[in-house]
Amino acid sequence: MTRHVPALVIGGGISGLVCAYTLRKAGIDAELIEASVRPGGVIQSFTRDGFLLELGPQSFSGTAALRQLCDELGISDQVVQAPSRAPRYVLVAGRLQPVPLTPPAFFTSGLIGGATKLALLRDIFGKTMPPEPDESVADFVRRKFSVQLLDRLVGPFVSGVYAGDPERLSVRSAFPQLYEAEKTSGSIVRGMLRLAKSRKGPRENPTLQTFRDGNETFVTALSRKIGSAMRTKVRVIGISRRENGVFDVRLDGEGDSDPLSTGALIFATPTDVTGNLLGQLHAAFEPPLATVEYASVAVVSLGYRKSDLGHALDGFGFLVPRSAGLRVLGTVWNSSLFSGRAPQGHALLTSFVGGTTDPGAAMLKPEELATLVHRETAPLLSIKSEPIFSNVKIWLRALPQYNLGHADRLAAVSRLLQNFPGIWLAGNYLRGPSVGSCVERAVTVAEEVRQGLNS
Repeated sequence: MTRHVPALVIGGGISGLVCAYTLRKAGIDAELIEASVRPGGVIQSFTRDGFLLELGPQSFSGTAALRQLCDELGISDQVVQAPSRAPRYVLVAGRLQPVPLTPPAFFTSGLIGGATKLALLRDIFGKTMPPEPDESVADFVRRKFSVQLLDRLVGPFVSGVYAGDPERLSVRSAFPQLYEAEKTSGSIVRGMLRLAKSRKGPRENPTLQTFRDGNETFVTALSRKIGSAMRTKVRVIGISRRENGVFDVRLDGEGDSDPLSTGALIFATPTDVTGNLLGQLHAAFEPPLATVEYASVAVVSLGYRKSDLGHALDGFGFLVPRSAGLRVLGTVWNSSLFSGRAPQGHALLTSFVGGTTDPGAAMLKPEELATLVHRETAPLLSIKSEPIFSNVKIWLRALPQYNLGHADRLAAVSRLLQNFPGIWLAGNYLRGPSVGSCVERAVTVAEEVRQGLNS
């Protein structure tokens, strides 16, 4: 027997959870379907042997939308912030060198040569225009600044955010503010300053945050609010549309798998799942969504006695340029940023291996990855002994890649959706992969759904 629901969210990652919660808060009896045994997607936290581990994002940047959401969920008192001045490092010539985080530090830093500093001055006082064809991040940085800046700062930053390849990432899709700054002002610096002045509301200094008991606090609080309107271990296997625009949804899974009908269908699933399901409505949906590449990433957490570390770990951690020849993309010093991440007298370090420049890393065994990370990081941090603790999590589809042509792929999907009113998309392949971006997109989608249902 088919049961009707006003709105149905498919996918219980952070985007789906926030969308379902926001809809229900607005008085819409939305339901959520998640295929796996638990909600939250890559946001997973757990404690073992006194170490508090994050298997996905290690922290998130605070935003106004996130802060409001935490207030509504009653978890604001559990938010903890990393030290605002925690230095970041990058590996150059075998040494960890601090990353300049302010304009004065940039111009006095030995990390960047005079030619790159001169290129920045040319940008401030000169004028350029972006090329009409989609441009890669690497081509953008070489055109505007220098190969050195690409190798030492931009490339490692891209690895840290997207686990991606700057030669393939689209600057207008992955970093749209940079593209718009040059397009509107002829200068990255002047354009970014203009954008900052145009923002409404109080200005906020971005801070790195997590929760006292881990990022999964967010998932737990949202799940509790959604309650029985969320079902896990249930998979959507079929979608069709009636002549009156109502969607019929076929389910498969544990418990109640009776079909549903709805007037509002929100896909908060990865692109392959979304493309497969929407392809049942129109075959043209699948090609643009199926061609969105995902990076595989191994998250390797190692615990050490502090007495065995020769480095003070005074900061956020470090990133590794691909030219350094290491397989580690970067390492976060968790126990230096947040209390309670390691037992007394111990340190927790989480490293990332793989990405689109090293897809074979995800095929290694967990013990091989732990050994690899220790071997590559031990000389950099003067580690004198083997780790006393290790944990490895491999994500085969960790992060969507905003590669060249990404905007065109999304535009093709958007044009198709015009023929299917009642369908919305949310997820980390649309407006950025960060937790904050996913939350903002999900809230926007929920508001659009509310308006659509009310009209």
